[in-house]
Amino acid sequence: MAKKQHVSETPATQLLRAHGVDFTEHPYEYLEHDGALHSAEVLGLDPFAVVKTLVMQDQDARPLLVLMHGNRTVSTKNLARQIGAKSVEPCKPEVANRHSGYLVGGTSPFGTRREMPVYIEETILALPRICINGGRRGYLVGLDPQVCVQLLGARPVQCALAE
Repeated sequence: MAKKQHVSETPATQLLRAHGVDFTEHPYEYLEHDGALHSAEVLGLDPFAVVKTLVMQDQDARPLLVLMHGNRTVSTKNLARQIGAKSVEPCKPEVANRHSGYLVGGTSPFGTRREMPVYIEETILALPRICINGGRRGYLVGLDPQVCVQLLGARPVQCALAE
């Protein structure tokens, strides 16, 4: 029987445990630039249920988080319109790292360094379970997507570009 790999605590898992959230751990071999699609493939998961955490900013450089299906792209125009911003764009990696406290590729929406508004693609909330970054490269946690609303105040948006 394979020994379960224990992953050390991250700010994300500490927050989830502190709130009594039931989650599963899914470590995998991290590859630079392959993100959610790679993790879905190696873990045998549906990329639609693997959720990526994107650090973006509005026209005033105010940071925000967007939770998106692993196999979908964010329409920044649609997102900006829905959140009342003039524009939204991805943060540069070093800026994203500074805002979240995590390295890009290991960004979790839970336990971020600074509090930011969180927007979640509304179809994610219809899924029974999602896998989302647990605060380290090569580490996902599986949980009920409603946790994103309950713990983060994530607001549903419709900003996925059609594939």
